[in-house]
Amino acid sequence: MITIGLYNVSKRLRHYDCRNQWLRREIVDFLRGKRRAPELMTVLDGINLEIEQGETVGILGVNGSGKSTLMKLIAGIMAPSDGEIVRQGRTCSLMDVGTGFQEDLTGRENVFINGAILGLSEKRLKFLLSEIEDYAEIEGFMDTPLRYYSSGMRARLGFAVAMSADPEIFLIDEVLAVGDEGFRQKCYKRLDLLASGGTTIVMVSHDTGAVKRLCNRAIWLDGGIIKADGPSAEVGDAYVDSFTGTKQPAITALH
Repeated sequence: MITIGLYNVSKRLRHYDCRNQWLRREIVDFLRGKRRAPELMTVLDGINLEIEQGETVGILGVNGSGKSTLMKLIAGIMAPSDGEIVRQGRTCSLMDVGTGFQEDLTGRENVFINGAILGLSEKRLKFLLSEIEDYAEIEGFMDTPLRYYSSGMRARLGFAVAMSADPEIFLIDEVLAVGDEGFRQKCYKRLDLLASGGTTIVMVSHDTGAVKRLCNRAIWLDGGIIKADGPSAEVGDAYVDSFTGTKQPAITALH
């Protein structure tokens, strides 16, 4: 069953060459009563992609290739400029460390707020609270304001809350990069368990080793288009080879 489908999807965003020049130009045009059409840049161009239930897919590409934009489109955070996106299943996304967390609230309070956003009831969160605290390895800090948490503590808490939602589609954007090695290994085991249970996992990472370890399929984005789509080991090697000048193996752009 197809759980995620993108059909001829493009995304254009407003382009800012220089903020000061842009602001000055906007003010002058406003005073003159002129309306200038915004300058747009194409971030994703004609993406066609289908992901089946239970697949684990890694998204590779250099900074600016469109990876995070693609994930936000899949998550429904952004709307496409063109094309259609289909998503079937309860979706949980971790797009950044502590996304949605409130600095002045405690870890405990943030658990209830983010859990509610993910659709968990207060009763369910109370039942899961000790498990979340244990998994996040922040015992003794649950009643501490989040502003005093390290980036690793925030990542662990965010991941623990997301896991409690028991998602059918799990989207991860570089969140695991900030955790220590022990926590990453624990997350990998949990993701393996989710995948074996039929959860669809899509992750963005610069770590090709992690993509090969966790994903059975990888997609290489380059300049807003899919350059390669296939087994994670082959696509990961081709991506790494692109930086060394090594000849890349032939990989189909269609899964």
